[in-house]
Amino acid sequence: MVCRPRFVFYFGFWRCLTISNKELQINEEIRDKEVRVIDADGSQLGILSGRDAQRIALEKNLDLVKIAPQAKPPVCRIMDYGKYRFEQSKREKEAKKNQRVIEIKEVRLSLNIDTNDFNTKVNHAQKFLKAGNKVKVSIRFRGREMAHAQLGTGIMQRFADACSEFGSVEKMPKIEGRSMTMFISSKPTK
Repeated sequence: MVCRPRFVFYFGFWRCLTISNKELQINEEIRDKEVRVIDADGSQLGILSGRDAQRIALEKNLDLVKIAPQAKPPVCRIMDYGKYRFEQSKREKEAKKNQRVIEIKEVRLSLNIDTNDFNTKVNHAQKFLKAGNKVKVSIRFRGREMAHAQLGTGIMQRFADACSEFGSVEKMPKIEGRSMTMFISSKPTK
């Protein structure tokens, strides 16, 4: 954050108000000799010196903000910068509110899982997929179970078939160390 050149006296201390950010230069931070100026109502004032543009902004009790520094000459706009930042943060919050964060839920199976336990795990996975989350299905091999990896592939395939109504296999079963993992993503809702 860059300090805005306005100071406030609080309880015997001078404090600098930190309103602006590094991406836009405002008021005295603009050091260009000539700038193209756009007025608050959107009309062009033409190419002016930096001091004249700052003087006009000060007379209107607004801020001079450099909006296009790469242009020749740079483009500056006269606006209320605090109001602009407030509206921008409001738009960012609104966009963030509309985002959906997808979580990865994990379901652990074993090589010798019983039918009822398997059905319970399938029901949990279906509930997660209905909620729009991804499901990571894993089987941990213990001891001599590593010799029977094909059995783990069969259980994973059976699990994927049971969940096919609500999700599709995103990443096929793969052995990593002593465990086998598979990812199932939820189908888009209509």
